[in-house]
Amino acid sequence: MLATPKAVPELRHLLRHHGYDVRLCASELLTNVIDHLGEGTPVTVRVAHTGSGHTRVEVTDPDPRALPALVRSAAATDESGRGLALLDALALRWGVEQHAERKTVWCELEGEPPRGTVQEPAAPARSSR
Repeated sequence: MLATPKAVPELRHLLRHHGYDVRLCASELLTNVIDHLGEGTPVTVRVAHTGSGHTRVEVTDPDPRALPALVRSAAATDESGRGLALLDALALRWGVEQHAERKTVWCELEGEPPRGTVQEPAAPARSSR
C-alpha cells in the first residue's frame, strides 16, 4: 500500500470488522508516515492476534531513521500533533522496531481481532519420505 491521504479511509474500510480503537490507531500510524515521510511512501499494515489476548497493529515503512516522537504539547488551535498522544492513550503499549532498511511502529490493544479477519502463519510444509 502507498501512504496517501486517500489510503487512510480505505484502510479504515478494510479494517471495518475491527473495533474503533484498532481503526483509529492504524489510521494514525498511516497518517504519521504521510506527514513525516511524504505521500506515496510504501507501507505494510498488519493487524494480528498476539497470542495473549491482544490485537497488535503494525505499520512498516522504509525509513529506519525517522522515529515517532510523542508530543504532549499540542495547543487547542493546532491542526496536528495529537496522533501519537491518541495512540498512547488507547494502547496498552507501543513502540518501534528498527531494522537496517525499515522500521515498524506498532501498538497493542486490548482484545482479540474478529475471527476470520487475520491470517495466521501457515503451518510448515511436511516433507514426504
